[in-house]
Amino acid sequence: MNGSEKEEQPLLSRSAGCVKSKYVLIIHGGAGTMSRKKSTDAQLKAYHDALCVALKAGHEVLKSEGEAMDAAVAAVVALEDNILFNAGKGAVFNTAGKNELEASIMLSKPPASHPYIPSSRRGFGLSLLTHIRNPSRLAQKLYLTPSAAPHVFLSGNNAENIAESLGMTLVDPSYFFSEARWKEHRRGLGLPDMPYPPGKSLGSLDMYPTGTVGAVALDVRGCICAVTSTGGRTNKLVGRIGDTPVMSAGYWAEEWEIKSGWLKKAWNTVTGKENPSKMAVGISGTGDGDYFIRQATASTIARRVQLLGEPIATAAQVAVETLRRDGGIGGVIVLDIEGNIATPLNCEGMYRGLIREDGVAKTAIFEDEALE
Repeated sequence: MNGSEKEEQPLLSRSAGCVKSKYVLIIHGGAGTMSRKKSTDAQLKAYHDALCVALKAGHEVLKSEGEAMDAAVAAVVALEDNILFNAGKGAVFNTAGKNELEASIMLSKPPASHPYIPSSRRGFGLSLLTHIRNPSRLAQKLYLTPSAAPHVFLSGNNAENIAESLGMTLVDPSYFFSEARWKEHRRGLGLPDMPYPPGKSLGSLDMYPTGTVGAVALDVRGCICAVTSTGGRTNKLVGRIGDTPVMSAGYWAEEWEIKSGWLKKAWNTVTGKENPSKMAVGISGTGDGDYFIRQATASTIARRVQLLGEPIATAAQVAVETLRRDGGIGGVIVLDIEGNIATPLNCEGMYRGLIREDGVAKTAIFEDEALE
């Protein structure tokens, strides 16, 4: 059986072996520059609506007992295809007026529908892509095809050549052109808007976020998957690699065994609480990627949960405040195996959303808005 045949295996149902019946999806669409004072009701509605579309796309997978991996990718693809976000179609330009895209995927354990994937595989990162419409799909495909890419990170032409060999269609770089992002690029360099490169001129919304898009999903089998995608920073140097494809910096997912002492087990029994044998978390970040890399922000959150016993809300808040201390703006979305979420940020806003088993999509933009 070859790699492509393996990828066509049907999704497994809950009976394939999982103790969890709940499923959750959280997403983000970038953080940083949005302003309540400068935004209009129409602009806000456009972003809320776009987040809801992404949440619904992922929920369709989860409610059918599909994989967290497929749900997270579905949500991110919806954001990559929307020009409002800095990923895929809406990617920003570098100093040379080109788009260089990044993406990543990581799972807390191998997907049940692909049992041949070794647990040590963990995830995959991509950078310097210029012809891939949906980098998140390529990250998933390469993660599921170790024979084609045995590494954890690929970039540039060879990554795209492998993508084409696996059946993915490449797009012309003009696909990523938008009038709004071009003006953002040119004005950032102190240059006039004209001339435009070949491409489509589109209307703009003046609320573009810094950073990336991402999704973290928990499926009925207790698997957590984090998927992240970005165009990087406006006017970044050619060849710059951010935190999105760097495992432990901009993304992380992990499962570990819980070793509780007899006293804690006894207390849980007396108080009617479960004695869980495993813990899992998934993280996707957005903001100033250089700071996320310096501080290994995503894996640091997991380590605080594992080694200090902190709830994800505490661990994530500490990590975000540490970014702020050093001058890095941004935020993270975090999900654990029990369905708890955390979405802290240290700036004015972060596009974010949540959907649970009830199918009700909840979205927020500004710092003082709560998802639940």
